[in-house]
Amino acid sequence: MKPNVVSADVLFEAFRSYLKWEWLAGLGASERRFDEVAVRSARSSADLVGYLNYIHPYRAQVLGEREIAYLTNSTTADCRRRIARIVTLEPPVLVLADGQGAPEELLSMCERAQIPMFSTKESAAFVIDVLRAFLSKHFADRATMHGVFMDILGMGVLITGESGLGKSELGLELITRGNGLVADDAVDLFRINQTTIEGKCPDLLQNLLEVRGIGLLDIRAIFGETAVRRKMRLKLIVHLVRKETMERDYERLPSAPLTQDVLGIPVMKVVIQVVAGRNIAVLVEAAVRNTILQLRGIDTYQEFVDRHRKAMASGKEI
Repeated sequence: MKPNVVSADVLFEAFRSYLKWEWLAGLGASERRFDEVAVRSARSSADLVGYLNYIHPYRAQVLGEREIAYLTNSTTADCRRRIARIVTLEPPVLVLADGQGAPEELLSMCERAQIPMFSTKESAAFVIDVLRAFLSKHFADRATMHGVFMDILGMGVLITGESGLGKSELGLELITRGNGLVADDAVDLFRINQTTIEGKCPDLLQNLLEVRGIGLLDIRAIFGETAVRRKMRLKLIVHLVRKETMERDYERLPSAPLTQDVLGIPVMKVVIQVVAGRNIAVLVEAAVRNTILQLRGIDTYQEFVDRHRKAMASGKEI
């Protein structure tokens, strides 16, 4: 479920220490929010935060040195008219950056219109970058998937499959081989841009791995800080299946890479059959290494097909 609201109070508290900003005006409008229609229609966070602009309403307006100069360096009547026009933009918040002081007319306008106004010494460009990154994640499409999410050889890998196939045990073995745990059982996924999905662990399950017969394991306490990760970008799904499912639903040698749609983005997928005696951890690491090669443009299957065609064209026996 994609959130479509964030209040001025939440925004202020999220960056109180980071931007060291102060709340100058509009204290009574702490629940003022971004316009929901504007949030739904925004193609990116750039549509929600920017420099003072009379053409783009409903977004957080950032006022740096040039914007304040525009509002103050004119006749008194012109300055009042320019400041009054800000009300028509219906901004959720105004942010004074570059250490700029608030003109008295602007302070009065914010109090009358109940528009929260923050002030920070940080540069306007930096404030815009910070707020855009925050809003991009806050308003991102999201979903929760069942599985074990891991950092394997530097790649974010989600291990999925039917219950009882040993996903958590596989995760534990991969941790002992030097890989890192992001989340077990429930993985929160966020679409942070048009091509990227980021996954992290719900706070309730942080650092925990549940293994049948043993119970809950605190991976960070047992294996150390380097055995856990805060978040990773999802690049590969490893799906575990039983022998009969593999034979019924999948090709042994697929002609094209498998993908699975996650939040509207195709993610590369590998299917591994689980049977007694197979070292699944080694197979998963091999699948990850092969995926890395594919992302670099090296397609082993296509190379084999090309060899086969050349051999057939030359009339050699295979």
